[in-house]
Amino acid sequence: FIIKYIFKVLMLGPSNQTCALGAKNGKGENMSKVVEFYYDFGSPTCYLAFYKLRQLEEEGKLKIDYRPVLLGGIFKAIGNSAPANIPAKGKYMFEDIIRYAKRYGLDYDFNPHFPINTLNLMRGAVGMMGDKRFVDFNDLLFRAFWRDKKNMGDPETVKEVIEKGGFDFNKIHALSSDQSVKDELKKRTGEAVEKGLFGAPTMFLGDEMFWGQDRIFMIEEKL
Repeated sequence: FIIKYIFKVLMLGPSNQTCALGAKNGKGENMSKVVEFYYDFGSPTCYLAFYKLRQLEEEGKLKIDYRPVLLGGIFKAIGNSAPANIPAKGKYMFEDIIRYAKRYGLDYDFNPHFPINTLNLMRGAVGMMGDKRFVDFNDLLFRAFWRDKKNMGDPETVKEVIEKGGFDFNKIHALSSDQSVKDELKKRTGEAVEKGLFGAPTMFLGDEMFWGQDRIFMIEEKL
């Protein structure tokens, strides 16, 4: 049967069903499963989303397309502000984050240094894109923010975290200071605003937007 099927495909070409099921991008990944993930290290809900999406990726359910942006730049562009700036909303949000961290099986501890200016760190993330340890770099910084409660607004602390994580601090500092990297982060943030973002984490599955880590289950349902 297998030999006959191969012969049929070779002689007649793949069926429409085969084409539909095998629609892939150049990397051999099913394009319908690619999830664009817009994030900023300074957001605890981005921390939750990062690890939940990685879990789903490890299960083979999706492929993450990482989109680092500057959340403060998005807020400034559209006149929005962080939920934590509204006391009652912020109190609820931080309690809800604890619930979701437990639900996801994640270690989480509120960072007493929040809010932290992430401009240089997000530039570093953009500069590291394409590096084989890019995901590890993101993992390191998210853990420093929301598990280890590091003051990532302090240059010496940042240097210590990066070096202990096995990365070359001088290289990453140089990347974050490079004008082309600065311009790229600004460009990416502007494009995110044009695409309709008003906060992070925001995910796209195809043309459909999902805001908030608590909407990931909706993405799962569509996969």
